[in-house]
Amino acid sequence: MTGAPLLAHLRAAGVSLVVELTDGLPAVVHWGADLGDLPASDLACLALAGRNAVVPGGVDDPVRLAVLPEHHTGWVGRPGISGSRHGSDWSPLFRRWEARLDGVVVDAGPGEGASAVTGGPGVLEVRASDPVAGLDLVLQFELTGAGIVRCRAELANSAADDYHLDDLVLALPVPPVARELLDFGGYWARERVPQRRDFTVGTHLREGRHGRTGADAATVLHAGVPGFGFASGEVWGVHVGWSGNHTHYAERSATGGQVLGGGELLLPGEVVLGPGQTYVTPWLYGSYGVGLDEVARRFHRYLRARPQHPASPRPVTLNVWEAVYFDHAAAPLIELAEKAAAIGVERFVLDDGWFSSRRDEHSGLGDWTVSADVWPDGLHPLVNRVRDLGMQFGLWFEPEMISPDSDVARAHPEWILGTGGRLPLEARSQQVIDLANPECYAHIRDALLALLAEYDIGYLKWDHNRDLVDAGLPPSGRPGVHAQTLAVYRLIDELKAAQPGLEIESCSSGGARVDLGILERTDRVWVSDCIDPHERQQLLRWTTQLIPPELMGSHIASGTSHTTGRTHDLDFRAATALFGHLGIEWDLRRATPEELAELTAWIGLYREHRSLLHGGDLVRVDCPDAALVATGVVALDRSRALYSFARLDVAQTSLLGRLRFPGLDPHYRYRVVPVTVWRRPSGLRAPLWWGAAAGASPVTRWAGVELAGSALAGCGLMDAPVHPDHAVLYLVDRVG
Repeated sequence: MTGAPLLAHLRAAGVSLVVELTDGLPAVVHWGADLGDLPASDLACLALAGRNAVVPGGVDDPVRLAVLPEHHTGWVGRPGISGSRHGSDWSPLFRRWEARLDGVVVDAGPGEGASAVTGGPGVLEVRASDPVAGLDLVLQFELTGAGIVRCRAELANSAADDYHLDDLVLALPVPPVARELLDFGGYWARERVPQRRDFTVGTHLREGRHGRTGADAATVLHAGVPGFGFASGEVWGVHVGWSGNHTHYAERSATGGQVLGGGELLLPGEVVLGPGQTYVTPWLYGSYGVGLDEVARRFHRYLRARPQHPASPRPVTLNVWEAVYFDHAAAPLIELAEKAAAIGVERFVLDDGWFSSRRDEHSGLGDWTVSADVWPDGLHPLVNRVRDLGMQFGLWFEPEMISPDSDVARAHPEWILGTGGRLPLEARSQQVIDLANPECYAHIRDALLALLAEYDIGYLKWDHNRDLVDAGLPPSGRPGVHAQTLAVYRLIDELKAAQPGLEIESCSSGGARVDLGILERTDRVWVSDCIDPHERQQLLRWTTQLIPPELMGSHIASGTSHTTGRTHDLDFRAATALFGHLGIEWDLRRATPEELAELTAWIGLYREHRSLLHGGDLVRVDCPDAALVATGVVALDRSRALYSFARLDVAQTSLLGRLRFPGLDPHYRYRVVPVTVWRRPSGLRAPLWWGAAAGASPVTRWAGVELAGSALAGCGLMDAPVHPDHAVLYLVDRVG
């Protein structure tokens, strides 16, 4: 290897990633807009032009910030690696010895000039080592076809004694124009609440210590030009694809460098590498775009391109939790199934309460056998009837948890995670079962496989209802979140391998486990335990910053919300749920015939347009009045779109003026048709451009207007006022 630099330039979907490879660790020269087909000399110039000047009070060589920031370079921010051998080898100095692009070894050519390799989409792998510290490192960069950058590191201990790893995070640089941060907070039933702040000198650190992703997770940490919106302003965002403890951070130094980074948050002593052992970080995902919508679309397109992404139409799902809670009996549940099938439901999910002593939340977790008291003939009568009605059957589990009042806890108290010779505080009357214990793991796996073998189950609602507090591995009590997370991943993988076609929903106290680690293995997430449509408008709006609508469980609840006590008309509940994976969480036995007819019409509308809703590009409209939430989905070929304009509050003015329809092809003409289902939204005052209602169908399409896409996006159409907590839908079709 020579001292001449090597530049790797990956390009895809309007994004460039330029990585500089020298004798040390690789540094990202550029991550952002596509730079075009640049020669090696231009790439070398960019790398040189990106080096800092020597500043007073600093080191004599300009600090070079690698993707794994190193202390020895003079970088005094957060180091990429923190660990030691009882105090030694704590500041490694890695030297690159090999680089591969798409599996082919690449290196700088002879002489003084820089060399360049290009590709994309592609994978760049860099191997380095520090023989003094006894550490080997592999860094992997990938630019996907969607323009997503993802990177991870693998650290190996090549010495003869243990290496205690405390932290290993990666960082992607963002340019100085990014001076504003956006991430998310939240809590149970109000997940993913956006929060903005200035990107100032220092570290904005978001640590998730729940032992799961968390309702308050940062989710995606963005940096962008001040005032960036859904359609405007350059934005860079990162996401850690991990379902355990994790870190996101944004750091800006006083000398001008700034990064977005993250990785797994390791508890003390959680990862100790023996001789020859390795640790692999989660993927750190990066998405760049002009506006938040483009950042989100890259995540969506990446997920949709995976081979395991759900390919079949997302079935209309009825979950029985808010219909019966723990009150299980065959006859009423069969009646509920029959009513569901009659209105177009395609999947029936039996929730908590079907097993062992589980008549309430205080017992039974871990005893995964059907309750003979409630189901003397097993689940066969219900499952058979559901299948005869043409619906899939789904079943609720919480395999990671254990009730102290259970047969398995009495037989194996050593299977409960804990530390310090004590049990953790209970949450929801439950503890965490030790899936890192091979005997315990096999017991839970075999119990689930037995049920999947006995019954025709196509879907699991996989719940996780408590944080991992004091989660130590028996008998030592050493931290166990890392091992537990890997065991959960392995368990899901084994179940899916044993039952091809099985779908799994990630539910965790609602939406507390929404991340790309769990979504490598599951087929949708439960967004929140709050199904109040007023709250769901924002929950869906911001959850789609990471995942597409077809991966979000989005249910029509009963008239009065279980979590907020608010009461809403059916049309608003349904119009809100339409922009996700539609389902129902309602005791249909208590619905009136008119409500059932209206619900049938909404399900028909969803089934008519779900290929658009689950395959198009998401559009979220920046509205000057916070009372209005506007969302749309536009077909990839721009031939059709569906928009929702929902009013959540009393507006600042009685009329909001023209509403814009972004995302359409400016060179084509479109017909915009207002759509009402069953009845007009409460308080509707139709503007003149709506024209006449066409017929008296349960789904009414109004005459509407025909305009160029450029006019719809740049000028728009007059708002149709409705009462708060109602929505207006518009179907847009290309003409000709």
